[in-house]
Amino acid sequence: MMYWDGGWAWMAFMPLLWIALIALAVWAGIRFAHHPATHGDSAHRAPEPRETPEEILDRRFAQGEIDADTYIEARQRLAAHKPGPR
Repeated sequence: MMYWDGGWAWMAFMPLLWIALIALAVWAGIRFAHHPATHGDSAHRAPEPRETPEEILDRRFAQGEIDADTYIEARQRLAAHKPGPR
């Protein structure tokens, strides 16, 4: 016995509603997994520039990872293989 007209319409609509909700949850999960939310101003900041080979060499020498002879030799190699202007 149906006391409310349109009961069959809800029975047809509910599976579609659940499919749409599940699809929305999957879409949101994928989107937020690829683009995690950031807080504050970090979303508007430009990415930090990468270190040049010379800067990496200078940092390693300053931290004592390499000695002076290795530093000088590496600097000369970098200068010899440095690409020209484009």
